[in-house]
Amino acid sequence: MPNIKPISDLRNYNEILRDIAVGEPVFLTKNGRGKFAIIDITEYEKLKASLKLMSQLAQGELAGREKGWMTIEEVEAELGIEDV
Repeated sequence: MPNIKPISDLRNYNEILRDIAVGEPVFLTKNGRGKFAIIDITEYEKLKASLKLMSQLAQGELAGREKGWMTIEEVEAELGIEDV
């Protein structure tokens, strides 16, 4: 179950920080609406890496659509992979 707290609870920020763990962010609300999420730094770094990978995949797909797709043989040659 999500850990949701009003932003006013930040007055006792040590208590909020204790509630944060990997996979268990704390969501802060302002005037009853979601405003902020506090996450563990390890989870943040994984999320950042995932976003970078998704961006690179989108760029690759766009390049494939614009310039044409490579065959598996062309990819292997580009990567220097020899037939086994």
